Amino acid sequence: MPDTNDQDSAISFGPFRLFAKSRLLEKDGAPLHLGGRALDILIFLAERAGEVVDKRELIKRVWSDVNVDEGSLRFHITTLRKALGDAGESSRYVVNVPGRGYCFVVPLLRSAPSENRASLPVASPHALPSPLARMIGRDDAVEKISAGLGLHRFVTIVGPGGIGKTSVALAVAHREVEAFGGQVCFVDFGSLTDARLVPGTIAAALGLTVNSDDPMPGLLTFLRNRRTLLVFDSCEHIIDELAPLAERIVHEATELHILATSRESFRTEGERVHRLFPLDCPPERDGLGIADILAYPASQLFVERIAESLSEFELSEEDAPLVAEICRRLDGIALAIELAAGRVNAYGIAGTASLLDSRFSLLWRGRRTAIPRHQTLSAALAWSYDLLPAAESATLRGLSVFVGPFTLEAALAVAACQGIGEPEAVEAISNLLSKSLIATSPAERRLRYRLLDTTRAFVGGKLVENGEATRVARAHAEYFRDVLRDIALKSSGLQSAGGFLPYADHLPNVRAALTWSFSDGGDRTIGVDLAASAAQFFLELTLLTECFRWTQQALTASGANTLDSRQEMTLQAALGVSVMFTQGNTEAVRSAFTRSLQLAQELEDLHWQLWLLRGLHIYLTRVGDFHGALSTGAQGESVARKLNDPAAALNVEWMLGVAHHLIGNQDKAVQFCQSAMVENPGSQRLNIGHLGYDDRIVALVALARGLWLTGRPDRAVEAARYTVHEAELLEQPLTLGIALIWTIYVFLWVGDWANAETLIERLIDHSARHFLGPYHAVGIGQKGKLLLRRGDVDGGIEHLRRSQATLYATRHRIMTTVFATALAEGLGAQNQLDEALRTINEAIAEIPDHGESFDMPEMLRVKGDILVQSGDAAEAEHCLRKSLDLSRRQCALGWELRGAISLGQLWRQTGKAGEARDLLAPLVARYQEGLQSRDLVAARDLLVALN
Repeated sequence: MPDTNDQDSAISFGPFRLFAKSRLLEKDGAPLHLGGRALDILIFLAERAGEVVDKRELIKRVWSDVNVDEGSLRFHITTLRKALGDAGESSRYVVNVPGRGYCFVVPLLRSAPSENRASLPVASPHALPSPLARMIGRDDAVEKISAGLGLHRFVTIVGPGGIGKTSVALAVAHREVEAFGGQVCFVDFGSLTDARLVPGTIAAALGLTVNSDDPMPGLLTFLRNRRTLLVFDSCEHIIDELAPLAERIVHEATELHILATSRESFRTEGERVHRLFPLDCPPERDGLGIADILAYPASQLFVERIAESLSEFELSEEDAPLVAEICRRLDGIALAIELAAGRVNAYGIAGTASLLDSRFSLLWRGRRTAIPRHQTLSAALAWSYDLLPAAESATLRGLSVFVGPFTLEAALAVAACQGIGEPEAVEAISNLLSKSLIATSPAERRLRYRLLDTTRAFVGGKLVENGEATRVARAHAEYFRDVLRDIALKSSGLQSAGGFLPYADHLPNVRAALTWSFSDGGDRTIGVDLAASAAQFFLELTLLTECFRWTQQALTASGANTLDSRQEMTLQAALGVSVMFTQGNTEAVRSAFTRSLQLAQELEDLHWQLWLLRGLHIYLTRVGDFHGALSTGAQGESVARKLNDPAAALNVEWMLGVAHHLIGNQDKAVQFCQSAMVENPGSQRLNIGHLGYDDRIVALVALARGLWLTGRPDRAVEAARYTVHEAELLEQPLTLGIALIWTIYVFLWVGDWANAETLIERLIDHSARHFLGPYHAVGIGQKGKLLLRRGDVDGGIEHLRRSQATLYATRHRIMTTVFATALAEGLGAQNQLDEALRTINEAIAEIPDHGESFDMPEMLRVKGDILVQSGDAAEAEHCLRKSLDLSRRQCALGWELRGAISLGQLWRQTGKAGEARDLLAPLVARYQEGLQSRDLVAARDLLVALN
């Protein structure tokens, strides 16, 4: 038997386990084949997890017996990533740190050699609240529900309010963490009041960003084939909306399980219902002693809750029968028992029992005949409420207006409208907290409070009965209007990204305030003001659909004559951004930006003018109006000079550089954008988050592409990698999406299919994860282009057609001609020459401004190649000469080389080999780098053939 010291230890990450000594890698318990070099790399990086390992050191370790270049290392890194499924952001393990090396970035779990492999520790669950330290009387329920989840994929815990459904669900969820590999997610619907937000709430709990009117396709894409447990809590109030959605998720995501809590079942296909019954209570029988009574969970809960507030409490023989009576009268409902226990400190057990009798006798008799259990809980809440002093009951009624967590300041603002002064309100909140009528909610910045849902519903009814609902709702809306306005003012109006992010937990209350303000009984004046204050809040949280909803409603409700200029400017700007990213590049976007810019000019607000010019610039590039974008950049240049802000001037330079790149002035594009490699402006008045894009990343994209086009392939690749890395650090979905979209072309142009494929698959996953419809269509189109390059013409054409349909529908014109050119190439490869020629001619006709566009030389080249196939050599030569002339005017050596290759091949066929050599050789000689890139290899091969 081997010595235990020689036994192998396991390193766990995600679904993988690595046994270094045994040189074994397992996935989900099954051996995973991996080549020797790739396995060596994995073992070495895992040993140095979290450190950046220099490429030379890695090569020396893995290839100690032979000299190899970095290309071999990159090849085996790619092999390793493919084996690990490392194509998407959510599953990344090995990252490249430009200029330094590679790093294994996920946390590792190590087990001792003696541990059984089947019992390795599992990572702690993410976004799963902590279970109760001790749960009484529910062990059997937890066992049965856990077993049910093993047999069925949809289990609902059903029972009345306050019975403990959430506590049981959390206990089950924590028990199942290991079985689901840590993929357990808790979704709290308790604070959700708008059923239309159900899909977005699920997406948010999963860490996804919602930028679509219909998040479901992206949500299903993310969940499909993932073994995950979703815990849906407090579903009864949105069950009509949630039931069909849950049924669809279970049907289409075949590895997913749902555990739900609700007061009623979903009544959907495949659902299994577990009814949670009240805690067992002592029977009504003489002679029961303390031990007999405490054998029942209801009594145990009651006594434990007393002991929490009275540390020296001991149950006496005299009081034991009263405890049994109280538990029976409260029907074993956990919340009602806890509320009763909370009064023992003030009234004693006997006093509590007598109050129970006097206040609830009629109601209890009614319950025993027919009244539903939630009425029993309402009675318990009413009893607790009736015991409160006037100031506390009034304060509690006011707090029912809050949805989800709230601050002490917010509570005091609402209490003030009830006529309660600050010292008295602070004391009342403290007392309500000690009586378990208010709970605390964990927060990073400061303490938050919340009402249990059942308490909130009960005291909300009391608020209406007392005629206070409108007054309190108004105070609530005014408070959050002022809060959002103050946050903006503290940050000088257009603050740096992240200004609103620390206040994201205000979101449920902002929604509730807006809903009331625009309701029939609300106040539209407050609503319009609140919508204007909330516009930047929604944009920074990337809640673009909600931003569109409320800004449009505010503009419609107010009418043109009732808004002040600054309100309308803010609302129009937010409307333009939200429409652009949720509905596409419609004329409504241009109209909103133009109107907002007009108002900013009337107000002489230079910061807003520049912000709006940046938004309009993005819109114009997306619709293909590149000269309009250049003109907008020139306007921005004038505004930046007046501002005398270096950061503003830099942003304008980048706007101009991007426009020049898209028009085709590549030398100017590189000149304007090269500062993006080292500069990162820190203006506090230019918020990148509100537009979704980081100007610097867009400039880096233009720079990387401009470097390739001007004949510097190696530097283009370096800039492309740096761009993606910098975009990742920002954690902005739109910015990362644009970085991936445009840098992918650098790898396609140099012929690096492997890296292009990795980035394309990442873009497709990223856009689906964050509901970025046009970006997803671009990824599909780029995949089609890659398939063409690899010889899969049918697959390439199918992907390109799918992509074009979406891009035309959303007016994302900046990409349509690029993909039309690729489609024409594919059709030519299939010898469908008439359709290919028609496709490329239509693409060329789409370019405005006398054909000035970054991709026009390439379109002319492709048209020339198709004409060659068609046998029209004269027209083909004319077209290719036009491509070369335009390439030279654009300083686009990359396009010029491609055009020269096509023309050289034609001249070779027509007996002009010497002219072809004279054309091609000087172009090849101009390249000082990237000599192994695809086009340069093809050019040198053609020169050999021409000799």
